[in-house]
Amino acid sequence: MSYALLLLLISLCQCSLLKSEPDARSSVISALERATVFMESQYQDLNLDAVLGFHILQGYLKGTLEKWSLAHESLAQRAQVESLLRKLSSLTEKATHFLAQSDPKYFKEFEPVLGPHFWVFPRLWNQTDSSLAYTAFDSTKCLTEEMSDSCLTYLLGTWKESGKSCIVTSTCRNIMTKPGCSDYSLSHQLFYFMFADMKGCSDHLFLRTQYYKNIFCASMMKINLAIESNGFKFSSQDLFMENIMFCGMSGFSDFYKLRWLEAILTWQKPKEGCFGKPSEDFEHTSGGADQKHLLRRIKRREKLFADGCSSHNTAVAVGALGGFLYYYCCQ
Repeated sequence: MSYALLLLLISLCQCSLLKSEPDARSSVISALERATVFMESQYQDLNLDAVLGFHILQGYLKGTLEKWSLAHESLAQRAQVESLLRKLSSLTEKATHFLAQSDPKYFKEFEPVLGPHFWVFPRLWNQTDSSLAYTAFDSTKCLTEEMSDSCLTYLLGTWKESGKSCIVTSTCRNIMTKPGCSDYSLSHQLFYFMFADMKGCSDHLFLRTQYYKNIFCASMMKINLAIESNGFKFSSQDLFMENIMFCGMSGFSDFYKLRWLEAILTWQKPKEGCFGKPSEDFEHTSGGADQKHLLRRIKRREKLFADGCSSHNTAVAVGALGGFLYYYCCQ
């Protein structure tokens, strides 16, 4: 049986291996502990995406502890999260220091998002409305990472020295609201509106933030369901987790499906703790072409390590897993 078929059968199984929220919490905490071991071994060499992912995880852990009443029955799990947060706080501080030295220009542009109070996590939850999803997706890429980064720096005020924040250029308005976008273009459109939320931007465009979030995440749900039905090909796993990470942060709880959590947990490299290239035993199912396709999508930000670990894969994985823990911690 192929690895892809095995994952599909697991995901479609009516009897979830994670039968309860405590099971989900325990599995996620264990996975995050292993991911933190990876960060401990590589923090001097991580790129911005990976450091950002662990900063977001740090925020999720803090938010989880705030929601986790001392009267909660799982005090042992709470103690694990507290220990993990202490270790991660030290590591993210060190990783941020090395990132500032290794990539100073990029670091300066996105330094605000690495602050302790930038990220705000949901207090209320929505469900996606499938009727809002795009009926068809544009076959061409709507925007490049360079375009996306430029628009984000206008929101952050880092587009120039002492630049004004929350600027919405006509170009950014057009590309960030263009209908029918797919894959990373679509998730970056959502990320743009998330940044505006975090910054508290008041441009009239952002009066329709929830409208766009509803459409984007309904479409991203459609994409994720298609990825699942296709057997979670390796080339789609990064996008799958990125969609969960961003839409979960946007308050859509139906992205936190236990069967999706089960699938993500199987993608973690057990020894290294990271996410990335499948082990040699499974390469015949993912294929070299799939890996090259993934690297083309995220080439500029990607950083692969000798053991097959991927900075971007690991970043979106820990961001998604942090969201699962935050959602299931105190239901």
